[in-house]
Amino acid sequence: MTIHTAVAAALALCLTGLHGGAAQEAPFHKSTLVFPLEGWHNHSSMIVELPNRDLLVCWFHGSGERTADDVVVRGARMRGGTGAWSAPFLLADTPGYPDTNPTMFLDPQERLWLLWPAILANEWHTALMQFKISTRHAGEGAPEWEQQGLLLLKPGEPFQQKVEEALKRFEREAAGSLDERMVEHMASIRKQASDKLSRRLGWMTRAHPTVLDGTRIIVPLYSDGYSFSLMAISDDRGATWHASEPLVGRGNIQPTIARRRDGTLVAYMRDNGPPPKRLHISESKDRGDTWSDVRDSDIPNPGTGAEVVVLRNGHWALIYNDLERGRYSLAVSISEDEGATWPHTRHLEQDPPSEDQNALGQYHYPSLIQAADGSLHATYSYFLPPARAAAKDSEGRPVRKSIKYAHFNEAWVRQGESPPAATAAQPTGR
Repeated sequence: MTIHTAVAAALALCLTGLHGGAAQEAPFHKSTLVFPLEGWHNHSSMIVELPNRDLLVCWFHGSGERTADDVVVRGARMRGGTGAWSAPFLLADTPGYPDTNPTMFLDPQERLWLLWPAILANEWHTALMQFKISTRHAGEGAPEWEQQGLLLLKPGEPFQQKVEEALKRFEREAAGSLDERMVEHMASIRKQASDKLSRRLGWMTRAHPTVLDGTRIIVPLYSDGYSFSLMAISDDRGATWHASEPLVGRGNIQPTIARRRDGTLVAYMRDNGPPPKRLHISESKDRGDTWSDVRDSDIPNPGTGAEVVVLRNGHWALIYNDLERGRYSLAVSISEDEGATWPHTRHLEQDPPSEDQNALGQYHYPSLIQAADGSLHATYSYFLPPARAAAKDSEGRPVRKSIKYAHFNEAWVRQGESPPAATAAQPTGR
């Protein structure tokens, strides 16, 4: 390399750093199915990058988690730089019970954690959280698990008190206008909050856990029984866990966490309540132990999962269904002011709106990470529109479901829609 070439390269690198990389990078996007479309139910994926730069994705697979006990957690691996996914392999199976909603993360000791709930009685409020830990995760196929256990929490009287405070606030705000169904629902929540077993059971994972300053692990949890959220917190590398106070709102589940520069944690949550359908928000200023009153954001949400990531340049990236109804549009938005505004949006998938539900796909439950090289990797459930499922498997199920993977950068999101998003629903790379 000549001196002039070296100087030019150094100057280009410097400029890229000054602009956080986004302004200087060439936009790119590519995607592929992790495995071919099939009739089995495949849902709720999560992706991580390992220290050797392999990508590992997990999801649950089976006949249907609410009715069948054959549901397991599967995985696939992309060896660093190959661009190709391995055949799926087994990551977790609790014999006789459905295993669902897995999540993964690497802790500061580079231990890989897999966390997931086993559903004891085919109803979400009977979920029991489990985990596996691996330090040998660089080889082919599934990691070698050295440790397995239960993530058990004991929310006590403070949990019950927080729930009661929130319910009384809702009653005051309603000013006597609660209908009979809502009165019965709130009575049920009060009863559950007073019961030890109901407080300890039914919590489930969805989004990536968060590690603060290399010392505190926060695993975002939620309950379909309560229809609100909670954080499992460990300050001793996962040896013991305690529960945060609950994040009680009008149907706020599946939290995902971002951290502001001042240390404030912001939880974005799926809207599981009445319209208008928006992502819910709550904030913590004490590293996740206590949380502000849950409120609606301006971000649409049709009652499906989302994930937020703080990029190394300080920008936030949010992947979500940008609708109030339906799951046929999956977007990525960029915020340059820690979530105050989201001026840049681009779609990974988007079907043309239709009154015919059979013409609409579902592209949902996304997972998002920023890799060591600064690029973004996403996976999500990819359900082909029923009208386009041309084949059936040997059990008579329409062949229309997979997990899809996308690799892109912030510059691609900021570039805007090109080509038109309506063409993006077709799988690429296979």
